[in-house]
Amino acid sequence: MRRYRNTIFYVVLVGTLLGVMYWVIHLGTQLEAPELLRGQKTSQGAWNDFTSTLFHSLQHPLAILLAQIVTIIIAARIMGWICIKIKQPVVIGEMLAGIILGPSLLGLHFPEFSHTLFPVESLSNLQFLSQIGLILFMFIIGMELDLNVLRNKAHDAVVISHASIVIPFTLGISLAYFLYLFHPPTNVEFLSYSLFIGISMSITAFPVLARIIQERGLQKSKLGAMAITCAAADDTTAWCILAVVIAIVKAGDFASALYTIGLAVAYVLIMIKIVRPFLMRVGEVKGSKEALSKPVVAIFFIVLLLSAYATEVIGIHALFGAFMAGAIMPEGSRFRTAFIEKIEDVSTLLLLPLFFVFTGLRTQIGLLNDPQLWMITIGIILVAVIGKFAGSTLAARFVGQSWKDSLSIGALMNTRGLMELIVLNIGYDLGVLSAELFSMMVVMALVTTFMTGPSLDLINFLYRPKKNSLQEDFRDKSKFKILLSFAKSNTGISLLYLADALTLKSKKNAEITALHIEPANELHHYEVEIQELDSFREIKQVAMQLEQPIQTIFKISSDIDNEIVQTSNERNQDLLLLGVSESIYEGSLLGRFLDFTTRIVNPEKLFHTVTNAESPFMTFDRNQQINAKVNAQVGILIDKNFLKANRVVVPVVLKNDEFLGEMIQRLIQHSDAQVIVWDLNQVLKTNESFKEKLRQLEQLVPNHLTITEKELNRETWQEQDLMLISLPSWNKIVNKKVHWLPFTPSTLLMADRKP
Repeated sequence: MRRYRNTIFYVVLVGTLLGVMYWVIHLGTQLEAPELLRGQKTSQGAWNDFTSTLFHSLQHPLAILLAQIVTIIIAARIMGWICIKIKQPVVIGEMLAGIILGPSLLGLHFPEFSHTLFPVESLSNLQFLSQIGLILFMFIIGMELDLNVLRNKAHDAVVISHASIVIPFTLGISLAYFLYLFHPPTNVEFLSYSLFIGISMSITAFPVLARIIQERGLQKSKLGAMAITCAAADDTTAWCILAVVIAIVKAGDFASALYTIGLAVAYVLIMIKIVRPFLMRVGEVKGSKEALSKPVVAIFFIVLLLSAYATEVIGIHALFGAFMAGAIMPEGSRFRTAFIEKIEDVSTLLLLPLFFVFTGLRTQIGLLNDPQLWMITIGIILVAVIGKFAGSTLAARFVGQSWKDSLSIGALMNTRGLMELIVLNIGYDLGVLSAELFSMMVVMALVTTFMTGPSLDLINFLYRPKKNSLQEDFRDKSKFKILLSFAKSNTGISLLYLADALTLKSKKNAEITALHIEPANELHHYEVEIQELDSFREIKQVAMQLEQPIQTIFKISSDIDNEIVQTSNERNQDLLLLGVSESIYEGSLLGRFLDFTTRIVNPEKLFHTVTNAESPFMTFDRNQQINAKVNAQVGILIDKNFLKANRVVVPVVLKNDEFLGEMIQRLIQHSDAQVIVWDLNQVLKTNESFKEKLRQLEQLVPNHLTITEKELNRETWQEQDLMLISLPSWNKIVNKKVHWLPFTPSTLLMADRKP
């Protein structure tokens, strides 16, 4: 009875209270006024009432907004993934997602669905949220600018950046003259028109440029440092010019705008001379991540919002205030990183895609239905490219850069991306840019951003260094080369212990390289050096203890899997060691549903599932995709605190497991390992070649190899340090759910080298 006491109490309590509630409601209904009863609607039936309520809920502004956000995020992620695969910045995919969801594609071919998803009356909510996202984003951009770099390397960078502003600005004003002459806007003064065309030609997308430099590994090079500095100087100058342009456009003429410009100058001085010292003091006291409490964060947010409010009231746009607030934040990469982490994901993943789609809804490619309009679009693109690319290149060459670096700086500075869209939307809101010209400018922004990557590839190809291929081939073949790729330090250490076990007695004839790749969207350019030191600190300490020389490679990439494959293939590695990539979705029905939805967002994973290249819920799907593309042998370590390989068990399940003989020999040769070859399916009786290899190995190193067909008991498993098994055999035993699997030690899954 004691066991059921709580259950009985619960049932009695809930039942009694439900009865009381029913009784009170029944009494209350008798108090209703007769007029209320007469005014009640007659029911149309339970189902009809339900469908009517459901339809009304679907039309609610909040429901529409949530549906819009979900659709926008999914479209942005899919298009971003496609752009990553073709080695383009994610921002291009997000820009394209906006155009696809706008009247240029979705609205053109599915007008009813487009009107249902994006009704006109809902666009104000979308615009409001997108503006909040932009304010947070510009705040982040301001914090990403390292003013110390500008001070230390300002001379050459200022020459290049200002040349890359003045030249395209001049060409833009000249272009505005011809556009105003042959394609005049309605009720727009030429001064306002020409200034906006000029500034739109002069913008460089600092965040996109920084990502490209990181992903190409240029952050430590002279070119990368110069390009980052030029872009920072360009962004700072361009936004100051834009503030002046907005003031002139709103005032109508330069004389009237002087009052606004005077207030703007006073605002900047207050921010630099009064607000910045106060924030610096707060940063000194509360600069660590642990000390960044909610009251401190609230102070910085108040500064951000007041700054944005001040510039909006002055008349130079709230985004300039957000940018300025970010630029005066306390210096120090750790502080800025900690603060950016608090707002970046919400800004870039949730709110910023709304801006791209809102821009896409304004972009009407269908308006460019005349060959003359497309000729104007091509002319705009040519002016933008010539002004920015040629201006930056010639200025860089003038200050002493090589032709290769000068051309590369020109290509990088020609990147416009999101910053261009911000300027264009401001011009559209002010009525300076017509719908046709706005669409032309959006096309120009897409083209100039898209061409950056191919331009850099072409420049690198034209100026590629000559290689001594014979010497490199000889060096490649003389050593056993192992590449271990890790995300977390503890995984890297276990992989290093394994690599050491495979090369212990011939370290001079081995080359071990540790590779760590950071996701491009999680690292800012100013924290690359610190992150690189942190990533390899522990693994280098262990390497010193083992007296094992290692090389380290630190990379940043949007496509980590492809970067691992490319690094391994380019370096002609013999063995690629990976830590297991376990699925976060296993263990629940909801998790498996989410795993399926991620396969829809990630088409490559969906393809592998549909074609049965992998089990739908396999925990090693990423590593198997890497294995499908890499030329080297691949080893995937399931780590259970691996330290040594003195005792190893090798289950032989399939005939194709013969290639494991090489690894068995290496473990015995270098670690004096005691190896048990467990022939589960009597494979050795039918595979004479494999049997002969093991026999020869047994003669070469007697007392180190045991071959058995008997099932291993639990005590034997507990004595083992490592299980070595082929990847196909592992998949087979996992699907069979064998009872001894939980007893296994650290496991190395091997995939043979491609034929």
